[in-house]
Amino acid sequence: MATVADIKNELQSVLYPGFNKSIMDFGFVKDVQVNGSGVDISIEITSSAQDVEQQLRADITACMQKVGVDDLKLEIKKPEAPKQQSNSMSGKNVAPQIKNFVMVSSGKGGVGKSTTTVNLAVAAAMQGKRVGILDADIYGPNIPRMMGLQGQDVEVVGNKAKPFKAYGVDVMSMGSLMEEGQALIWRGAMIMKAIEQLLRDILWEELDILFIDMPPGTGDAQLTLAQSVPVTAGVNVTTPQHVALDDSRRSLDMFKKLHIPIAGIVENMSGFVCPSCETESDIFGQGTCEELAKQYDTQVLGNIPIEPSIRVGGDEGKPIVYHYPESLSGKRYMKAAETLIAQIDAVNAGGGADNAAIQPNTPPGVSACSTAGATQAQKNDGGCGCSH
Repeated sequence: MATVADIKNELQSVLYPGFNKSIMDFGFVKDVQVNGSGVDISIEITSSAQDVEQQLRADITACMQKVGVDDLKLEIKKPEAPKQQSNSMSGKNVAPQIKNFVMVSSGKGGVGKSTTTVNLAVAAAMQGKRVGILDADIYGPNIPRMMGLQGQDVEVVGNKAKPFKAYGVDVMSMGSLMEEGQALIWRGAMIMKAIEQLLRDILWEELDILFIDMPPGTGDAQLTLAQSVPVTAGVNVTTPQHVALDDSRRSLDMFKKLHIPIAGIVENMSGFVCPSCETESDIFGQGTCEELAKQYDTQVLGNIPIEPSIRVGGDEGKPIVYHYPESLSGKRYMKAAETLIAQIDAVNAGGGADNAAIQPNTPPGVSACSTAGATQAQKNDGGCGCSH
């Protein structure tokens, strides 16, 4: 029968997963006892990961069999897994320090989605919320210019990027992480990885709301975001023309398929305010979103007119809601933010956001549409494993 010295000597060959150092060298082996034909080993590790424990159990069992120990009692003590501190009930959350995520989306480009994101975020901050903006519009990251941050260098702390601060809002943009004017030609997998990294590798503080300015359309970016964090509310931005409303229906339908509560619709470019006489004129049509909102059991958060000061503010990094709070648009953005905050509170009162239903059901690292993924999924529910 092996002695305690024999067993400890053999444990020198058991490497701690991910390191070239043994559990003996780390000091993780706390006690070894030989009881007749059996051996009791107690170790204490620093990782809460289940796969680390499983690997150690397999390696130590194999190690003990080499010295003739078949009756092994192995106790592994480890820290408790960190608990999510957000409103997520289940599913995945790569940024648990953020309480609420708001996805600002549109069915098409050019409808003022980024302008809406900026002014809603600044308005929420002016109402006392701790707010951030993530500019996840991979193809047209305009938030740095609109927030007066263009040309500023990103500060790196450790291995994470520190958000900028403007108008009481934490801000990070893909446009700040790449060379100005650079064209991105990315496939879906690259977009998906970038979205998750923007959430995980940015030094976000504890925030009440993170507004996320999405690329236009309904694609990989939206799905990845919804699978990475529990999105508390979705905001759709559109213009009153029926052509734009057709695209908005696709965006609203996407929210429903991704189980994202719809906070409401922002009808942008809703009328024109003359800078001389301050008269509001209906040039594109107004109120067409009311019927659309009813169809999707939601509300119109605000009808934002065209005002020259909105365009000037966007170009010069001066959000209208902050610099011209008494303007018609400034007041409507403030009211829209107030309504949005109330909707977020209602979602949380009802149990909070949850993205468990849209998580992939394939093993880690296996594409849902691959042969291996399809085989695994078919065992579960007879489908191919795609999350639709």
